[in-house]
Amino acid sequence: MTSMDKLPLDRRTFLNEIEGHLLIAAARTEGRTAAARFTARLDWLTDGQRAEVERHFEAEYLTLTRASWERTAERGRQLRAEYEETYRRLRQRLLAACLLGCALLAATGLVTVALT
Repeated sequence: MTSMDKLPLDRRTFLNEIEGHLLIAAARTEGRTAAARFTARLDWLTDGQRAEVERHFEAEYLTLTRASWERTAERGRQLRAEYEETYRRLRQRLLAACLLGCALLAATGLVTVALT
């Protein structure tokens, strides 16, 4: 038994890490495929040059993909904050309306009792 076996398993973190590895693997495959398509049109390249261009193309593809993921994640965080703030304000207004309704109902009841 290793020391890792004693640690509690956070399934959400574990699944997120697996998903991250799968996304990176898929992006690498897409990068390699795109690089191969790109260099296939450059028939004047030697095999060494072709391999070098494909390596650079794949690296640039991964860099752009990562930047895109980071922008998407940041926008998701911004939207979440905006939605949470809107939800909080709506809850406050609903609570205020309910309290006002209860106060009006109580006042109407008191007036009715006082008049009878």
